[in-house]
Amino acid sequence: MLNKKTVDDLKDLKGKKVLVRCDFNVPLKDGVIQNYNRIDGALPTIKKLLDQGAKVILCSHLGKPKGEPLPEMSLAPVAPALSERLGVPVKFISDPQVTGEETRKAAADLKDGEVLLLENTRYRGEETKYGKDEAAEKYAEELAALCDDGIFVDDAFGTAHRAHCSNVGVTKYCKENVVGYLMEKEIRFLGQAVENPVRPFVAILGGAKVSDKLNVINNLLDKVDTLIIGGGMAYTFLKAEGQSIGNSLCEEDKLS
Repeated sequence: MLNKKTVDDLKDLKGKKVLVRCDFNVPLKDGVIQNYNRIDGALPTIKKLLDQGAKVILCSHLGKPKGEPLPEMSLAPVAPALSERLGVPVKFISDPQVTGEETRKAAADLKDGEVLLLENTRYRGEETKYGKDEAAEKYAEELAALCDDGIFVDDAFGTAHRAHCSNVGVTKYCKENVVGYLMEKEIRFLGQAVENPVRPFVAILGGAKVSDKLNVINNLLDKVDTLIIGGGMAYTFLKAEGQSIGNSLCEEDKLS
């Protein structure tokens, strides 16, 4: 059973601002989105909020700009893609501070059923340092303040394991914190798959970095019949086995 509040538990949203943490970390090439799966995955939650007359503020990271406003990692291309799919204009503010004056005004001026997409949350170096310094605490408070009705929806399953300002920090300053449909689906599926699996039970793990997955791998080894390693992290495993991987991605410090 899901022991989380979901977007369906939110009532009387007409006229209220809702901050939604999405995963719009989409692949870009020359500013063009190469795969829309993550955008499409966020649509059911966003549409649910809009149908209830909410004012929706979306935030996400993209890539690893490490506190620099790098144009190639701007979320600007996501706004028109969302507009097309939602059938409503999605406002976007090119704001290197993410929560700057222009963004705050745009959030304050939102009308019922309108959508605002914030700039890449990682344009601020504080994003990834929540719990480590006062600046990160202030940034989390600034993000939450955009949504002055204190309602937060986390629908970014891919970053839920990281304690960042935009997914953990904001919850301290919001009155209601719930999960979106995508997050709910992933939690239910994983809970069922891991705790009561149909056998043979095969897990396939991808991703670039072994360091992100070591704990998951250790937990799964006792539960699965077969574990398949794919993605960029496979090369670290191959090199650890003594195989040649050329110039492929490898985390040298994780070979042991």
